[in-house]
Amino acid sequence: MAKYMSDALKYELAQEMGVANRIQGNDYGNLTSRECGNFVKLAIQRAEQSML
Repeated sequence: MAKYMSDALKYELAQEMGVANRIQGNDYGNLTSRECGNFVKLAIQRAEQSML
């Protein structure tokens, strides 16, 4: 996922999810598995919307 999304977009998605405060740079290790799954789901939705 890292090579397809900019750091700014990843941070924007994390803000939207309300977990940006728990991300340290590129380290998403403080997120739960569920939150990571929701992050990927949101990223996919964004990508699909941009294709329309």
